[in-house]
Amino acid sequence: MVRLAGRRALFAVPVLLVVTFGVFAIAAASPFDPVKAYAGTAALGADQETLDRLRANLGVDQPFAERWWHWLTSALGGDLGQSSVMRQPVTEVIGERLVWSALLCAVAFVVAVLAGTLLGALAAHRQGGWLDRTVTSLAYTLSAAPVFWVALLVIWLFALRLDILPAGGLTDTASEQVTAGQVATHLVLPAGVLAVSQLPWFTLYVRQGVADALAEDPVRGARARGLSEHTVLFGHALRSGLLPVLTLIGSRVPELITGALLVESVFSWPGIAAATVRAATAVDFPLLAALTTLATAAVLLGNLLADVLYGLFDPRVKLSEM
Repeated sequence: MVRLAGRRALFAVPVLLVVTFGVFAIAAASPFDPVKAYAGTAALGADQETLDRLRANLGVDQPFAERWWHWLTSALGGDLGQSSVMRQPVTEVIGERLVWSALLCAVAFVVAVLAGTLLGALAAHRQGGWLDRTVTSLAYTLSAAPVFWVALLVIWLFALRLDILPAGGLTDTASEQVTAGQVATHLVLPAGVLAVSQLPWFTLYVRQGVADALAEDPVRGARARGLSEHTVLFGHALRSGLLPVLTLIGSRVPELITGALLVESVFSWPGIAAATVRAATAVDFPLLAALTTLATAAVLLGNLLADVLYGLFDPRVKLSEM
């Protein structure tokens, strides 16, 4: 496992370098002016000399390759730079918001995996039955539904129509402090929507894997020995059928991050979505590079986790050979 992690870490270095360089190159070609975004309405009445001086102070008057190298060398020393749009260090911007984004993604991912595993196993156990047809049809329908559309729908239903859950935010408007109860209540809708966006893939993968496992000789042998259907399904078929799902974990991380950005924006969740949007529109080079590096690292870690889990659960695979 250590050797596998070491090889992946060596592979991650050039990937991160290319990604961060690409961020600076794309931002430099962007039609948005970081100086005007920083100055706001004051830039409308400013003369060109003032704008040029502000451009020099922000460091955006240099070629993008030079800005990228300066940011990279500083980042290696622990300094991610100053966010021009947030008017605070990049580390503080990420530190204040990352915990809430991580909480949202973690809860949604766990719910999607558990619910998808259960629904997929039950659907595979009764192939062709009403439950299988219902679960499969619902999974395909949800896979085609845009995340923001589902988010707006649940807000209309649960927050506006039924008035049983808050429409957004982290805490109640009148509250002066963050409490665990309020966070849990406000987390239900965004985490549920994000889980629903990931649920179809896990459900369909588990259904197919368990269906294939039920037709294999070891499972037939378990039935011939007189084991109960519950034991056959969850003790034998599900364990074998989950192996293909492990490879899905890493591939769903980019979709999870993208979905989280949309969900956070709709529900006004105080994660990194708002910072990402503002950094993109204001061409905030240090913040854009840091957030992109963070997202890329999450994808690489997701792929590593999938490989490790597959090697641990499948005795035919050796981690040293991966």
